[in-house]
Amino acid sequence: MTAEFSSPACSLGRLEDAELGYAPLQELQQRLNVLLEAELAGARVCHDSAHGADGAALGELLRSLQADEAQWCAMLAGHIRACGGTPSSRVGDFYEKAMAVAELPARMALLNRGQGWVVRKLRELLLRVRDESLRADLQRMLDSHEANIARVTVFYGPSQPAP
Repeated sequence: MTAEFSSPACSLGRLEDAELGYAPLQELQQRLNVLLEAELAGARVCHDSAHGADGAALGELLRSLQADEAQWCAMLAGHIRACGGTPSSRVGDFYEKAMAVAELPARMALLNRGQGWVVRKLRELLLRVRDESLRADLQRMLDSHEANIARVTVFYGPSQPAP
């Protein structure tokens, strides 16, 4: 007597991404665009804040953060296109919220909170991404955001003001 299995391992390759817990293409495009809009906002906050920075060290930090954000914007846009989507050009609402904070140290604290939000979204998304290339890029982006949070925290010290 031959045993029959209801779902043999060889049929695994025929399952859809969603059936395996991965984000379907449309959801992936949407989530990547949400991250792109957040990165566009962060890049713009850093760029515009650098003009009002007191001291060369803070200006350099802001320019470095802005370049990092711009790098992730390009990466996200490329993956959105590769998924057949159209990258958003909308700057996230975070920009207006951050620029409404007049004091630069408080704005930087808010920027760190925004970076923390991106870290949480990346961690959630990484669990749902099947594509190895995209997953590797998102992991690098996550690592970079964690490092940037640490850089801002070190710059302002543990008593960084809350926004």
